[in-house]
Amino acid sequence: MLGKEALLEAIAGKNRGLLATATDQKAILAAVAQLEERNPNPNPLQTPEKLNGTWRLLFTTSQELLRIDQFPLLKLGQIYQAIETETSRIYNVAEIYGLPYLEGMVSVVAQFIPQSDRRVKVNFERSIIGLQRLVDYGSVNAFIGRIGSGEKFRAIDFQITNREQKGWLDITYLDEDLRIGRGNEGSVFVLTKN
Repeated sequence: MLGKEALLEAIAGKNRGLLATATDQKAILAAVAQLEERNPNPNPLQTPEKLNGTWRLLFTTSQELLRIDQFPLLKLGQIYQAIETETSRIYNVAEIYGLPYLEGMVSVVAQFIPQSDRRVKVNFERSIIGLQRLVDYGSVNAFIGRIGSGEKFRAIDFQITNREQKGWLDITYLDEDLRIGRGNEGSVFVLTKN
């Protein structure tokens, strides 16, 4: 598909948005909009088999995520999002790299509530921040499985209790291996199935 190839070419080498100039970002967002117009699954919540799974972030405009890379001695590694429609859970995991043996990770667990065929309300429930070695982080899928089982970790592991959250996400494009979302703060997310 030409639109998908154009988007992937536009985001190549941009390190999830960290290296995108204002001109790059304009071109990427134009490619995103063109691809969204050709969405083969306009009702993505009706296709859980496509939505379920672990996704890896290719590009975002979210400064909240990209800002992690601005801390001294820290570099943002891969960012993943796992979706489990059967449990209505989203697991976000960002890998952090820096000094040897001090690799870290930040994870947030949320419940999602469908609001329409493409919009979900997101209620954040738990956050885990720690060193990969101390939480025995081997792979994103194994770690998510441990979170889902209720395991507590030797890390900053706490419940998020603010129930006045107003977060939502529109899934604006979904195919077999690519997903585009737009968040309530105007951020765009492009992910590939892992």
